[in-house]
Amino acid sequence: MPAFDFLIIGSGAAGLSAALGLVRLGSVAILSKDQAAVSASDWAQGGMAAVMDFTQDSIAMHIEDTLGAGAGLCHPAAVTRIIQAGPAAAQQLIHWGVPFDRQQDGAWHLNREGGHRVRRVLHRADTTGNAIESTLLGQVRQQENIFLYENHVACELWLDEGRCRGVWVMDAEHDIPELWTARAIILASGGAGQLYLHSSNPLVATGDGIALAYRAGAEIANLEFIQFHPTTLYDPGHAPFLLTEALRGEGAVLRLPDGRHFLNHYDPRAELAPRDIVARAIDTEMKKNQLSHVTLDISGQAADAVRRHFPAIYRHCQERGYDLTREAIPVVPAAHYTCGGVVVDACGRSTLPGLYAAGEVSATGLHGANRLASNSLLECVVGAASIVEILEGEARLPEPPIYRATVPGLAASKQQGVLPDQHSMMEMRRTIQHVMWQSGGIIRNDQDMSKAVQQLAAMAERIGDSSGVSRSYQELRNLRQNAEILLRSALFRRESRGCHFNTDHPDCAEEAFDVITQHDQEHPYARPIAGADTDARDARPRP
Repeated sequence: MPAFDFLIIGSGAAGLSAALGLVRLGSVAILSKDQAAVSASDWAQGGMAAVMDFTQDSIAMHIEDTLGAGAGLCHPAAVTRIIQAGPAAAQQLIHWGVPFDRQQDGAWHLNREGGHRVRRVLHRADTTGNAIESTLLGQVRQQENIFLYENHVACELWLDEGRCRGVWVMDAEHDIPELWTARAIILASGGAGQLYLHSSNPLVATGDGIALAYRAGAEIANLEFIQFHPTTLYDPGHAPFLLTEALRGEGAVLRLPDGRHFLNHYDPRAELAPRDIVARAIDTEMKKNQLSHVTLDISGQAADAVRRHFPAIYRHCQERGYDLTREAIPVVPAAHYTCGGVVVDACGRSTLPGLYAAGEVSATGLHGANRLASNSLLECVVGAASIVEILEGEARLPEPPIYRATVPGLAASKQQGVLPDQHSMMEMRRTIQHVMWQSGGIIRNDQDMSKAVQQLAAMAERIGDSSGVSRSYQELRNLRQNAEILLRSALFRRESRGCHFNTDHPDCAEEAFDVITQHDQEHPYARPIAGADTDARDARPRP
């Protein structure tokens, strides 16, 4: 039975940052269910928001922009704490060797993104996530006391006397999990973008940490807030590819496949309207006209300028058979970021003793109902640092247990013969994604969501409940679990706010509250947010 001081589930920016901070305190194991570099962090294009130029920017301005984007559901204390820690977090990444871009005079080159009043986004061209991920992985591989286990799946958390003290782990060669123990378990497993038919996330983003924590009894908050990006390349069968909103800023126009322009019917700002309005307009037109996609057309702009401003996008489209400078290309909105997750306090502690969480898997209160662009990588690094700080301050962590426990769920499921075969699992995964896209996607209503909950409940009987078998089985099990949590939470929130838009409840509630879901509670429940600004900018959905 492997035993460590710290066991981290996930190898993205949050997990790697935590490992590098914890290594001086003891042995660290990192579990990655795929190759370590495969993560949403690696795919991040934009950058990391942090105040680095105090002549043009301030902590107060960054806080205000974050609260405005969060649509009245941010936790003000959490926002203040995380934003204040931003400059130090950026310096830590720089110390580890992340090569953020500089200007000719040596100052940091900062980008400005939607929702930010000034330039404050550190970046490495348009592949910042890859620069961070590869740098941190390089640092991790140099540490003798960090053990990186690729192709290892976390199947279930193990509780001993009410404390999370281990993880049931399965590698690629065996279908029976083994109990790995640690003094502290850290979830850094990312979000749940693969719940949807269209997602900008890698295939590994199946919300594993959220489902693990839920089954173990931890609180989950606000999973209904899924941020959708308006434009990804519609390219069935291939990896998703984002098409930056800057294209529209440079003159790209969204059209129906027959060439008609439509955004001006939804907002006078048309292509320059905010992300949520554009995504809802596309979704409405697709459903109304039974379309698989719309198109994005920048062919009216000078070809040289397009190639110069968007070289990576131009090359990728060319590889997929499209010439960005000469034709409209097919696009579709896609699930982009999970704003809710495992409830944690200021130190990254979940409501389950011994279990911590950082990054997209966590609900810190930073994002509220809608994430401000590039605050996600910031949250990863600050969240990891907070966990390191609290664990460093512990007088003495519990010793790892030395005995073995019974593998949960495995024997009973095999004896009953309820586990689906590979073809059935692929079919059910696709069904979940279709159901969620139609009923729990950009525009929702009570009737469709209620029917979807019934479908998912029926599917639970077909899937069974085993802690072994295969990675694809565990991902299917977790996707179904997260889909049900999300829909039940969305049905409970009888309002429209931020990323959550319900046509049956189009107005924004006067009170600000989190929707909490917990395994031992039959129904979700509301928890008021102390000090929340219900009048925050963008709280009420625009027409």
